[in-house]
Amino acid sequence: LAEGGKKVVVAGATGQTGRRILERLASTPGLNVIGGVRNVDKATKDLSTSSTVVRGAMVQKVAAVDTAAVELKRLDVVADSIDALAETMAGAEALVIATGFIPGNPFQLNAEAHAVDNVGTCKLIDAAKKAGVKKVVMVSCMLTNARAWGQEKSPGFIVTNAFGQVLDEKLVAENYLKASGLDYTIVRPGGLKSKPPTGALRVSKEDTINSGEISRDLVADVAVASVSDSKVTKMVLEINEDDGKPPQVFNGISM
Repeated sequence: LAEGGKKVVVAGATGQTGRRILERLASTPGLNVIGGVRNVDKATKDLSTSSTVVRGAMVQKVAAVDTAAVELKRLDVVADSIDALAETMAGAEALVIATGFIPGNPFQLNAEAHAVDNVGTCKLIDAAKKAGVKKVVMVSCMLTNARAWGQEKSPGFIVTNAFGQVLDEKLVAENYLKASGLDYTIVRPGGLKSKPPTGALRVSKEDTINSGEISRDLVADVAVASVSDSKVTKMVLEINEDDGKPPQVFNGISM
């Protein structure tokens, strides 16, 4: 770890996007990177091996992550208290939130989404304030605020929100972060894919993108850039990939 370097915590470090963020931060000179995980022993094994995993209804290939430059610490947004979460973040300047519930038991979807994407994420924000964190980057999802701009009947909202009303739960946490007084960047990607990007990154303002996909690699790139980029302070970025077609909604912002 870099002596005297800036400390950054990644919550949800073993997730598909979180591990990509962890890897990019770990290769950035001058950073001390903490991977927040529910089980340190399991995470050490999971991150260091390449495998194919089943997550909910999705089968995904997982690349190994070099954890030599990373310190893994317990961080369980459901089970841990705010004080315990704050202790894990002690001394950190930035927090990247890449947590999200994994659809499993169909009878528990609502409860699990509420516990992780709403209550658990709000606890992280409270803990970040308590620990003196200056910047929070939250990886969320497009269409969290769909109801506010007439998109509640769009296919993307209907399909995604069917999983435990997860977009509604994420919106609560987004608004909690906005009202926290912390510096923040909220990244709302389109439909996530695990393959490398095939199109250029498109960035748009809040409540403008209602469709499209994006590689998790690009999501991780944007999240990592947002940690230190002063141009995206207290901002919501909506991102997807250029699919070669004219964008339905795009306001010309570029990163």
